[in-house]
Order: sequence, then structure tokens, then C-alpha cells
Amino acid sequence: MTTDAHLSVFEQLSLPDTTLTRDTYGYAAQATPSFVFHHSVRSYVYARAHAQNQGLRAGTDYDDELLFVACVLHDIGLSDEGNGDQRFEVDGVDTAAAFLRKHGVEERRIAIAWDAIALHTSDGIAPRKGTEVALTQAGIGTDILGVQRESLPPGLADEVHALLPRQDLAYALSDAIIAQAETKPHKASPLTFPGDLLRRHLPYGAHPSWYDLIGVAGWGDKPVGVTARRRAETPEQVGVLFMEYLEAGDTEGLLSLYEPNAHFAPTPGTHLVGRDAIRESLQQMIDRGARLKLELLDIRQVGDIALVSNNATLTGVGPEPLISTTTEILRRQPNGGWVHVVDDPFFS
Repeated sequence: MTTDAHLSVFEQLSLPDTTLTRDTYGYAAQATPSFVFHHSVRSYVYARAHAQNQGLRAGTDYDDELLFVACVLHDIGLSDEGNGDQRFEVDGVDTAAAFLRKHGVEERRIAIAWDAIALHTSDGIAPRKGTEVALTQAGIGTDILGVQRESLPPGLADEVHALLPRQDLAYALSDAIIAQAETKPHKASPLTFPGDLLRRHLPYGAHPSWYDLIGVAGWGDKPVGVTARRRAETPEQVGVLFMEYLEAGDTEGLLSLYEPNAHFAPTPGTHLVGRDAIRESLQQMIDRGARLKLELLDIRQVGDIALVSNNATLTGVGPEPLISTTTEILRRQPNGGWVHVVDDPFFS
């Protein structure tokens, strides 16, 4: 990499200089938004740095031209041209393959680029598919998630960012994937990376999870092992199961009665959000030998939402019983079970 401001970015980054790489660079710059293009070029620079760090030699241990092409075209599926009817990685690789064929690249090399682009979001698979494929994913992972950033040469990231600004890349890229998926939901099937992103931007339960899919498979499979816990078929059963699981010391059973981002107030003035924090609090209750008695006061149910209030008596956590009136918001899940969205015994 050079620092001569009179040189182009291509030259300052010492990118591999061939007719194919120049054409690929120009094509990606024209076809994709700047945040995607900058990310794609940075991914190559980081992939090359990882190769050097591993003692790999360009032209001997890996095809440097092909690595560049795969990195620079890996998100071409987010371009207008690449926005077809498949998940963006596959739309992208088909678009890239057409571009490479047009430029006379042989099918053997296109097949390697195909794997590198199609598998760049597939942890555990890409590293087993060959050097160029592994390096492509490594460079991309560094630029988005900071994977192996500590192994980059000192100052490299700062120099690259000065030439190719990030533009809040990780969030901008996520938004681009979601924008495609919201228009074409079939591009984001439930068990894919785009599907996981889309699920977080839809009403809870609108995008099926793995368990939702097997629940409607039609084979009649029943839960076994840790998934065999009973679910609350009605809002009233949530409190019954909570008391049962607490007495049994079943932390995961208790946790199954909360949505992933539920709110929980274990003590006055304490407000927890999310299952990790709730699990820790529930485990502390179990470790202290807590017991809970709930007596239903009132319930209001509107469709899949229920507001519940109980008289609660908690023992085992202090010298005196802790008595309160709960405020609980429950929601019916896609599998029919009811769980907490908000569980606050001290709201009033």
C-alpha cells in the first residue's frame, strides 16, 4: 500500500492489476452503493493480509486475481441488477458468474468464485472449501464483525478506512438485506442469515422459527428431552407452571415462560431485559430456595395478548415473605403456548 495521494485508490492499495480486476472494480463501483463497494474492496485487502499472516504466497498458494474478484463481487446480490428471487448470496453469485463468463473466465475458476460468494455467510463450511473460499470469508468477517482484526498489520485498518470510509457498514448492509427481504420475503427463508435478520423486523412470531416449522411438518413428532416441558395452553397456566418449575429448581423451565426480549422485575427497583439476565436472576432465586404462591386476581385477554394480575407471596429470599400484586403481560406464541412479555410484581 502506498500513500501517494496522486495515485488512484486502486493503485494506493496495490490491488492486483489485471484487465479482469480493473473491470471487476469498475463494475462493482458502478453497480453497488458506496458502502457496499467500499466494504467489498476492504474485504479483499484484509483477506490478502490474512494470507500473508498465514505465510501464503499469491500466485503460488492461492489465485490472487480470483480472491480479488470473489471479494469485490461477494455482495453484488444487493445491487439492483443482482436482486433476483433467491437469497442475496445466491442471486449475487449467479450475477457474478454471468459477469465472469462474459469476461472469458474458465468454468473451473468460476466454480471456486461461486463457492466463495455463495458461502461467505456460512460459518464452518467456507473454511473447508479451499484457500480462496476461506480467505474470502475471513476478509469479509474481519470487515463486518472484526473477526481476526487483531492479526492485521498495525495501522492497516486506519489507512484503508481513510481511503474507503465505513459509512456504518454493518448496519447499512443489514438494512439493505432487510429492504430486499421485506419486498420479497422468499429471499429470506426462516433458516438463513437473511431470514434471521428479517425475523427481527417483523411482529414477534410472524416469521417462523425452527420449532414452528417442525410443529407444522405434519409428521406428529412430539418434544423429547429438554424440549418436552409442558407449555402454558392458557394465560392462567403460566402462573401454575412458574410455581411448579420454581419448586422443581428447573431454571430452563422457568426461562421457557419468557420471550427472548422479555422484561422482568425480580425485586422492587430492579428491571431486567432479555433471557440471559432473567436466567441469572431466576437461578439466584432457585439457589436461595425461593417458593412462590400465586392467586389469580384478574385477567384481560384480547386476541393473542393477555394482561394478568396475581396476588403473589414469595418466601425464601428474606427474613419475611415478600407480598405483592403482579402486573404481567403475556403473549401467545406461534406454537400456541403463552409466555411473559412483561413480568413485574412491583409495577403498582
